[in-house]
Amino acid sequence: MSAQPLAGLRVLSAEQMISLPHATQLLSLLGAEVLKVEPLAGESGRHGRPTVLGDDGVETGSTFVRNNLGKSTISIDLKSERGRDLFLDLASRVDVVAENFRPGTADKLGIGFAAVRKRNRAAIYLSISGFGNRDDPPSPYRERAAYAPVVEAMAGLYEYARDDDGPPRLASAGALGDTGPALYSVIGLLSALHERTRTGEGCHVDVAMYDSMIAIADVVHLASVGVDPSRATRGIGILDSFRADDGWFTIEIVRELQFPRLCEAIGRPEWLADARLATRAGWAEHLETLIRPGIESWAQGRTKGEAATELARHGVAAGPVNTAEDIMQDPHVLARGLVHRFEVEGREAPVDVVGNPLHFSNAGSGDARVDAPGEPPRWPRIGGQTERVLEGWLGLSPDEVTSLKKEGIVG
Repeated sequence: MSAQPLAGLRVLSAEQMISLPHATQLLSLLGAEVLKVEPLAGESGRHGRPTVLGDDGVETGSTFVRNNLGKSTISIDLKSERGRDLFLDLASRVDVVAENFRPGTADKLGIGFAAVRKRNRAAIYLSISGFGNRDDPPSPYRERAAYAPVVEAMAGLYEYARDDDGPPRLASAGALGDTGPALYSVIGLLSALHERTRTGEGCHVDVAMYDSMIAIADVVHLASVGVDPSRATRGIGILDSFRADDGWFTIEIVRELQFPRLCEAIGRPEWLADARLATRAGWAEHLETLIRPGIESWAQGRTKGEAATELARHGVAAGPVNTAEDIMQDPHVLARGLVHRFEVEGREAPVDVVGNPLHFSNAGSGDARVDAPGEPPRWPRIGGQTERVLEGWLGLSPDEVTSLKKEGIVG
């Protein structure tokens, strides 16, 4: 199977920051042609911190760099009538139109679902916002701005790391409040495209970051069965981190039949005859007084990687607690080409961006290999493909494009 299963799919996306750009980057890495629409000065992700100095001497925010591989970009003033018309002209030639403005903004600009549908009934229209675009009924938070830590907090994600009355540690799961909704968006979009093959009609896929994070955080169900998320791992087995010479490694043993493997791996056969350790409840009760000292004593003289490898050899689920440097040296990551490394002129260290975690092969062919997609194009410059798109997609002449630039309609 091709590593570019979405080849031929055209996506037009008025996007900024992380949630939608992350979704469309995955579409791009899967082979779709993604045209990113930005304001003349560039979308807000370009202006974040820290920054990367590009070959063109322009500083670009890391938020933009890591979410826009392989895309084309065009700058349009969507607040102008001519800019809106250009957007709708482009929308008439694509499979997907996407936006992540605040609810109602796309409609005010004249590029909302209804306007696009008049021009292209087959287009799938994807929206990502903090609390959704629905008005049947609308969310009471519909007009609020939302970033990842806001919806992570509201969805209860920080309950897992709550420490008594201390303040929660924000962004403790990276940009999960953005990337989680992004993945739900891709699922919704692909589902809508599948439905379109049956009906020929497009639809509006509306994703709320808050809804997505409630599903991911999973505190609602836990509370309903009497589990405090901050103690969710207690009492279900040995699910903790242990110290090695150079850091930490994790172990998960949540079934009694798994316990003998641990005892064998660390040379503690006497634990099998210890009545205190006969059940999961006993493991939890004696974790700090017996199990942790035993495991960490065995781990002395071993690195976290060596400890995890030896445990895994005995059938114990274990892994090192990795840093970014560890991940970049991991043979699994290297073999699968998951991280793309870009050399930037004038910058001593390269810029690393995580790519596509999906792999495809031909079912039933034991020796089938994935078609290697190669290194994706790096993040685009502002308006980098304006001329190519307007001339190639819409048939405008070079003089017409030049005139639009002089009028401040495109950049």
